[in-house]
Amino acid sequence: MSCFPLRSVYGAVWLLALGLTGPARAATPLMMSEKAEVKLGRAQHQQVVQESGLYDDDALQAYVSEVGHKLALKSDRPTLEWTFTVLDTEDVNAFALPGGFVYVSRGILPYLNSEAELAAVLGHEIGHVTARHGLKRQTRGTLANLGAAAAAIVTGQPLVGDLANMAGAALVSGYGRDQELEADRIGAEILARTGYDPQAITRVVGSLKDQETFELARARAENRKPHIYHGLFASHPDNDQRLQEAVKASAGAEKRATGQDEGKEVYFKHIDGVAVGTSRAQGVVHDSRFYHADMGVTMAFPRGWNVENERERISATAPDKNTFMQVTVAAIPPKVSTPRQFVVGLVGNLGSVGDAHELTVNGQPAYTAVVRGVQTPYGVRPTRVVVIEFNNQYYRIDGASRGGVAVPEADGLILSSAQTFRRLKDAEYALAEPNRLKIVKAAPGTTVSALAKATPLKDYREETLRLYNDWYPAGEPAAGALVKTVR
Repeated sequence: MSCFPLRSVYGAVWLLALGLTGPARAATPLMMSEKAEVKLGRAQHQQVVQESGLYDDDALQAYVSEVGHKLALKSDRPTLEWTFTVLDTEDVNAFALPGGFVYVSRGILPYLNSEAELAAVLGHEIGHVTARHGLKRQTRGTLANLGAAAAAIVTGQPLVGDLANMAGAALVSGYGRDQELEADRIGAEILARTGYDPQAITRVVGSLKDQETFELARARAENRKPHIYHGLFASHPDNDQRLQEAVKASAGAEKRATGQDEGKEVYFKHIDGVAVGTSRAQGVVHDSRFYHADMGVTMAFPRGWNVENERERISATAPDKNTFMQVTVAAIPPKVSTPRQFVVGLVGNLGSVGDAHELTVNGQPAYTAVVRGVQTPYGVRPTRVVVIEFNNQYYRIDGASRGGVAVPEADGLILSSAQTFRRLKDAEYALAEPNRLKIVKAAPGTTVSALAKATPLKDYREETLRLYNDWYPAGEPAAGALVKTVR
């Protein structure tokens, strides 16, 4: 789901795609030792972190890890070397790998309203690990091996069957409802043992169900596939008898809960300032221009185009959807010393090349060519490729149109947009800062509408704040209440 990575991505994601292979199939799961399980999880953990990135907030990472370890010590596998990680992705997501590796996205954090709810998410994922659900999915006739699932996590591509729409959700959606309910039951038990209210499980699922309801409506309006995290409850959890029974069946969990404070204020303190949308490390888009502070670059797309800062690329689409562009970044491969050599290496046997020449883009060496016979979103179309060398990396810009024979119909527009790529000016670094969650105290008469108008969000402002604060589809803040907004 969305970022422009600092890591290198060699090879085209869309036009000149290279193959991807996942880790080899593991041993039969129920015969696997705990040592082998941890080894498998650790290898896949390295892939997940490399591809998604750690969210750059040491205090938040430490806080999530502290809550997670407190829960893990009360689980049925307290001696595992548990690892809890906040990933730098705006997806609403949480998942676990075998061996005690548990992940939450920073994108899910604004939808939670207390430490107890964070504990509910972590407890649910701990439940999957303690029940060895991930390993059981590898038995004969199951969906895919964990290597394929891990590849789906880090690439967002459905490698086997119809895995999840979201990166990382393959392991969640693949469990099936019975295992999800078992994880909820185990999670509720762990919450009770740790002193949290087990009903935090149902509150979290309720919040995610509201987010799902909104996302489904938004996806229909935007004519795209929805990004769904849980997706296993057809009705709201308040009306889902099996979920209620799973929580209550945790052996009287509610009676053993200590009734400790839900931890709203401490949780809000730790998420205050978390990036909303893309983070500083991923770059941000303002008014069709992309800014990346860490890379020190900026690039403008044509006015009115829809620009998406995706996980491995920047993509931009014309209003009439007849022209498409994308930007990726790659390390300079061995034995390649010029942008021209890089383009020649990419083209291979894909098609003939036309209008190929060197150029300079705002002082940076570059090379461009039109590659014919390339598979694009419009079928096999001529594609403008521009490769720019900057700070020992290659920035690659691809563009194609629905029309055009020898060159893309909008070739001039594609090429002129590519030539806006340049180094950030000192005064522009402030523009590369992301939107951030801000915790405020509601004054008397504060309304969701007024809060929404004050945010920098472009679309669905009011709906977003309602979902963040558990006011969806209606509700207003009480005077003095802590409120999540975006600044």
